[in-house]
Amino acid sequence: MSSVTNSTGSFFNRSLAQMNDLREGIERTRAQIATGRKIERGSQDPAAAAQIRSVARREALNSVETDNAARLGQDLGAAATEIEAVTTLLQRARELALQAANTPTGADGRQAIAFELGQLQEELFNRANGTSLTGEPLFAGQASGVAFTRDALGNVTYTGTLQSGAVPVAPGTAIERGLPGNEVFEFDLGGTPSSAFAVLGGLVGALQGGAPDPVAAANAAIEGIDAALDTTNRATTILGTRMAWVEQVEAQQADRKIALADRRSRVSDTDIADAIARLQQSLTALEASQSAFARVSALTLFDALR
Repeated sequence: MSSVTNSTGSFFNRSLAQMNDLREGIERTRAQIATGRKIERGSQDPAAAAQIRSVARREALNSVETDNAARLGQDLGAAATEIEAVTTLLQRARELALQAANTPTGADGRQAIAFELGQLQEELFNRANGTSLTGEPLFAGQASGVAFTRDALGNVTYTGTLQSGAVPVAPGTAIERGLPGNEVFEFDLGGTPSSAFAVLGGLVGALQGGAPDPVAAANAAIEGIDAALDTTNRATTILGTRMAWVEQVEAQQADRKIALADRRSRVSDTDIADAIARLQQSLTALEASQSAFARVSALTLFDALR
C-alpha cells in the first residue's frame, strides 16, 4: 500500500509540475503576443537583456549625435549665409573704391561714395556679429558674447576666442562648429595685421577729407578689399566642406538608426507568427496532459481502492 501511495504521489507531483510549466509558458507567450516584447524581465533572458540595454545606450547616443549634427548644419549654414552677404558687400565696396580712384570723380562724388561705404561698413559690423537660430554668436568662437566690439572712435576689435570648438556627431568624429571671426574678417596686408573693418573705415575717412590724396587712398584700399575677399572666399570654402561633411554624417546616422532599430527588433520584439504557433502547441500539449492526467489518476485511485 505504501509503494502505491509513494508512486501515486510522485506521479501527481510530476504531472502537476509539468502542467504548471505549460501554463506558465502559455501565459508568457500570451504576454509576448499582447505586448510585442519577447522579454518582460531581464531574468528571463540575461544575455538578450544585456543586448537590449547596449542597443538602447547606442540609440540614445545616436539621438544626441543626430541633434548635434542638425544644429551644427544650421549653424554652418547660417555662417555661410552671412559670409556670402559679406562677400557681396565687399564686392560692392571694391566697385566704389574703383570709382573713387577715378581721377575725374570730384569731391561731391567721393562724398557720396563715402556715404555708401559707411553704410556698407555698418552692415559689415552687423554681419560679423550675426547669430544662429538659437541666438548664439556665429563668429565669436567659443565665447558667448558678441564677436566684435567698436569703440567711440569706430575702431573694431575681435573679442571672441581663437577656436570655435568641435561638436561630436558620430563615434570618434567631431566637426568644428564654425570659424572664429578673426579668420573671417582679419588678415595680413603687406605683413601688417589688418581687417575688413579697418580697410573700409580708412577709405571712408580718406574720402571725407582725411587724406591729402584720396585717389591714392582709394587705390590702396582696393588691395585691402581684395585681401578681405580672399579671406571670405577661403572661409566660404571651409564652411562648405564642413557642411558637406555634416550631410554625409547625417546620412550615416540615418543608416545607423535603421540598423539599431533592426537589431533591437530582432532581440526584443516578438515574432507574432512564431509565438502563435508556440501558443497553439502549448495549449494542445496542456490539453493532452490534463486529459492523460485525468485518465491515469482515475486508474491509480481505482487500484489503490481495490
